[in-house]
Amino acid sequence: MALTGTTNEEKIWNYLKAQGMTDAGTAGLMGNLYAESGLRPNNLQNSYEGKLGMADAEYTELVDKGSYTNFVRDSAGYGLCQWTYWSRKEALLAYAKAAGKSIGDLEMQLGFLMKELSSGYKAVLTVLKTATTVRAASDAVLLQFERPADQSETAKARRAGFGQKYFAKYAAKEGQSVSFVPRMTRPEAGNKYYITKAAGGYSDAVKGSPTDTACNVLSNCVGYAYGRFNEIIGEGACKHLRPVNAENFIQYKGALEVGQEPRLGACMVWQKGATLKGTDGAGHVAIVEKIISKTEIVTSESGWKASKPFWTQTRKKGSGNWGQGSGYKFLGFIYNPAPCCKGGVATTGGDTAGDTTQNKPTPVSGLKVGDTVDFTGTTHYASSNSTSAVACKPGRAKVTAISAGAKHPYHLVRVSGGKSTVYGWVNTADIVGTSSVADVAVYTVAAGDSLWGIAQKRLGNGNRYKEIMTLNGLTSTTIHPGQKLRLPS
Repeated sequence: MALTGTTNEEKIWNYLKAQGMTDAGTAGLMGNLYAESGLRPNNLQNSYEGKLGMADAEYTELVDKGSYTNFVRDSAGYGLCQWTYWSRKEALLAYAKAAGKSIGDLEMQLGFLMKELSSGYKAVLTVLKTATTVRAASDAVLLQFERPADQSETAKARRAGFGQKYFAKYAAKEGQSVSFVPRMTRPEAGNKYYITKAAGGYSDAVKGSPTDTACNVLSNCVGYAYGRFNEIIGEGACKHLRPVNAENFIQYKGALEVGQEPRLGACMVWQKGATLKGTDGAGHVAIVEKIISKTEIVTSESGWKASKPFWTQTRKKGSGNWGQGSGYKFLGFIYNPAPCCKGGVATTGGDTAGDTTQNKPTPVSGLKVGDTVDFTGTTHYASSNSTSAVACKPGRAKVTAISAGAKHPYHLVRVSGGKSTVYGWVNTADIVGTSSVADVAVYTVAAGDSLWGIAQKRLGNGNRYKEIMTLNGLTSTTIHPGQKLRLPS
């Protein structure tokens, strides 16, 4: 495809976006490319210029002419990705010759990059096409694709920082849609936004009670909301708000805006008792994940001493307290500064109010009757074009009918053990995961477990680990003690 843009970075951004990568995925990849080459496709590794007696332009010219014949075996990093290993350089050279392009041609190198990702690095490409944070995408590229000698936390943060600049520059451009992806399931094991700095994470919140082994700031409304608010922003750090008592969050909002109308990604704050001193209660905080209308929303949250570390719930404004109950006073929404959360009130289903053109989760496509899916909604309908919604709970469900072109095109029925209460027609945007097999059990990962071992022990065939990965949406074989895995039949 022809490149569009006036600078290398603009051309690269447009090209990668056209390949189906998310804004965060594109930015994370570009941050790594910048760290490797400064986004210059003819970049010869600096330390080899002296060894070879050539700089970028001369090296490129001699390779193109065939005068320099050791391109494949000279171990010098070259190009956008600083391709170094002989087999990858050999493939790059063959790709350039087949395309009739210079070895330093930007369009050719981007094409080769996609060829590598789509063949030998499929797991990385999956991350880039689904990533909701720059850091997650950047780490995947660093650790699984580029694999430089320095893979330290400092290197990770540095590359993610480069990516965040591209995200801020291009993802937030006027007129460009930036998707908000709601969190409807507990934080995955090892997610650094929910782990204390002392344990290698980003959070300076206190440990939860009871402490979750995989995300140690849970159970705790402060630890959860603080991490989730920053996870949405995706800066690879917890820079916004402070992990004080919940009711004091607004006092530590910094330059963030506060209001009384819900927005996606906003932090809701309640005061407990008559003062803000904590002696009569610490208050509560939650994060807005979906907006059904100006007076009805879906939140994600946690709670100190709660029986479970994470839950979602539908809240209605009512008399103004948003369903928190007596003894609590609603103080306001702290609006999230992430580009995906801007643009006023955005609805995700039910009654419409405000901007409905952005901030929606990416729906699943290609569903068929019989598929078992992850339903994340909180309402279903009696008919495919009904305007009257009925409350229900999210969870696993089965597609039993499809009405193409209807307002609510999929009819779902809850499945045993799936926790959902859905039995009716639902919106496409409320289905964000699918599997052709129904999960029949949940397995808690133990120390020393591997996916292959779990598949061998529980499913009778180690090679079925791929089915576990697909069912749980895993992009790598890395698992952690305490992690919950659904097992296929």
